[in-house]
Amino acid sequence: MPDPVEGISPKGMIVTGARREGVPQAFEPVLSAVGDELSAMAGGVSLYVYGSVATGTARVGSSDVDFLTVGLPAARAKELGMLMSDRFATLCRGVELAPAQPQDLIGEDDAAYGNRVFLRHYCVHLQGPDRQADLPTFRADARAARGFNGDIARHLRHWRAEVNDADQTSAVLGRGVARKTLLAVAGLVSVHDTTWTTDREGAAARWSVVDPPLSAPLASLVAWSEGRLQPTRDELQTALSGGGVVDRVADAFESSIGLWRN
Repeated sequence: MPDPVEGISPKGMIVTGARREGVPQAFEPVLSAVGDELSAMAGGVSLYVYGSVATGTARVGSSDVDFLTVGLPAARAKELGMLMSDRFATLCRGVELAPAQPQDLIGEDDAAYGNRVFLRHYCVHLQGPDRQADLPTFRADARAARGFNGDIARHLRHWRAEVNDADQTSAVLGRGVARKTLLAVAGLVSVHDTTWTTDREGAAARWSVVDPPLSAPLASLVAWSEGRLQPTRDELQTALSGGGVVDRVADAFESSIGLWRN
């Protein structure tokens, strides 16, 4: 569900509903179990929860539980996510740990800036060193939008190479394509309307008004992202082709916001 608090403050800063006291009680066992696993590790891994659990909008049985870790190796994050997904299969759709490293938050390049914005405004600290403590609030502007999704053209190139991979199911790839592309659309809407949103469905509806020929393709992406429809390989290839919906979104993003330079 969309975060009802997300938006822009009177001073132009990003506002979200992510807060520790808003985490639904039903999901506390997942937070405790992941925390216990990481407490046994040396090195002081930072653990955060984000997404619908952090904003209090998660639904038992149908929502994911998403964590950000700082300092956890990617292989261990994947392994732990699979373990917790199995353990809490009746409580949530899945558990995922996104692995970041301390250096990912350092520097003035777009990726590091976007990581800091995300950490500050979308993540709730659970344990370990709190890397949010010294971060300021960030402006809801093109730089933040670029930090979040200025890599959309890189993803497009990767997806085009991946779409014919027999080991990659069209449903899994389609969901990833849809979710990332719709986040880029949310960035377009944020800059176009001088607001701030990461609501995929709402952004698709708004951009369909701005660019009417994309209305039907964006509706398909929404359905793919939610699992209501599973794209065929041909449908994915069309979406990723030159002039397809993802290409159109990437071009609009480049012209109005800009892509990562490094």
